[in-house]
Amino acid sequence: MIRLFVALALPDEVKAQLAALAGGIPGARWVPPENYHLTLRFIGEIESWQAEEVDAALAAIRAPRFELALAGIGTFEKGGRIQSIHITAERSEALTRLQSKVETALQRVGLEPDRRRFAPHVTLARTDKAETHKLVGFIHAHSLFRSPPVPIDNFVLFSSYLGKEAAHYVPEVEYELS
Repeated sequence: MIRLFVALALPDEVKAQLAALAGGIPGARWVPPENYHLTLRFIGEIESWQAEEVDAALAAIRAPRFELALAGIGTFEKGGRIQSIHITAERSEALTRLQSKVETALQRVGLEPDRRRFAPHVTLARTDKAETHKLVGFIHAHSLFRSPPVPIDNFVLFSSYLGKEAAHYVPEVEYELS
């Protein structure tokens, strides 16, 4: 079995900008900068033969290059408690269309549809053990974060290996955009 997801890799300059935001929240588990990405579709654990079908389906996707801009900070909550903080991605027609094509391609090879609404973001930290007032302060302090638009000319199939401190992501295949 292999654990996979499809994402946009971020340029080093964007990773550096995001890494500069990390810190100041006791109890937060910060994502290592090398793991910053924007998930288009989490696949999960599948068999090797299915991974080959996924690769072929993703390789057939035709979509244009586009620019990605990150702006603002957001949270995901569960049971009224903030579970993670992230930087949001500005929605664009090209990003939405690419995500939709990825979803359709994966369903065509037999994967179950993703029931979650696509919310483009880059996770900064898991915060289920952090104090709420510290999180709120961080969110207010960084709410105006904005990165210059960066060119996106490919998307990536990553494998994910869970570790004690953080997951380790390996780019398996890059798919060029036209």
